[in-house]
Amino acid sequence: MYEPDGDQPGEFQYFREAEALRKTHDLPAGAFDIWTNDRGLFGLIVGVGAAKSSASMMAFGLDPRFDLSQAYFMISGICGINPGVASLGSVVWADYCVDGDLAHEIDLREAPEDWETGIFPIGGFAPFESVERGRKTLFLPEEVYQLNQRLSTWALNLTKDIDLSDLDSPEMARYRSRYEGFPEAQRPPFTLKGDNLGMTRYWHGEKINAWAEKWVAFWTEGKGRFATSTMEDNGTLRALTQLAKAGIVDWDRVMLLRTGSNYTMQAPDGQSALESFRGDGGGGETMFPGYLPSLRSLQRAGSAVIAEIVNNWDQYAKNPPAR
Repeated sequence: MYEPDGDQPGEFQYFREAEALRKTHDLPAGAFDIWTNDRGLFGLIVGVGAAKSSASMMAFGLDPRFDLSQAYFMISGICGINPGVASLGSVVWADYCVDGDLAHEIDLREAPEDWETGIFPIGGFAPFESVERGRKTLFLPEEVYQLNQRLSTWALNLTKDIDLSDLDSPEMARYRSRYEGFPEAQRPPFTLKGDNLGMTRYWHGEKINAWAEKWVAFWTEGKGRFATSTMEDNGTLRALTQLAKAGIVDWDRVMLLRTGSNYTMQAPDGQSALESFRGDGGGGETMFPGYLPSLRSLQRAGSAVIAEIVNNWDQYAKNPPAR
């Protein structure tokens, strides 16, 4: 999604180094140029936020220079991680991405007194109410992107035993220890399946986290479990959906990989949401306490999948892997 200027790594640097992405192709309608190597791997930085990511992916998909009919797409970036599901630095493969931007909203100060949130589904009239009563032909949003679950399970099985122990640190362990009552948040980095909420606003806090859990469960009819918060994936997947509809890409070859750089809510030890967000709560924390470990785990898991597909292209060119 991004790569800053200077020495601080972003989501792309470790991939660029590990995969020898040295050649570039200009992408005038995209956010950045495309990086390639001599083994058929393309690296695309799409930009921060759903609008940029959607536009960049569409620009890439419609570029006549490239045949993407057999291409695999791995959306890979760091994220906010739900402490009820996983820990800092953990690797998360998604089956679902739920759009958190498409919604109605009434300021909670003006909403009915018994509402817990002012956000409610387009076509509905109350939070988490069935949309069938209010849905009109005018409202045709697609709130849920369901990925190829056989492919995500395959990716999980391929990466579940990757050693992430060296990415842990005493500082990160101390930060995790503050999340009493959240056993998954207190674990060292691990690999799991979990689902994604794509929402352009960068949000944070216990109350919004509770809303995110319910929003993902609502739109996936209880099948999805909110694990990762991102700002681009609903946009990237919107473009890929349209490209698949046009027969340009194969939707069954799309993967969504995220790793946790920070928790989506404050520690339950008296820390405020704002203190947690700013990283200045007096506990020596930072805004992104798992930043570098999440970049490393992202590249390790991603490169494992890349190597398997590229090294066995004869096997995977015709049919997506599943095991």
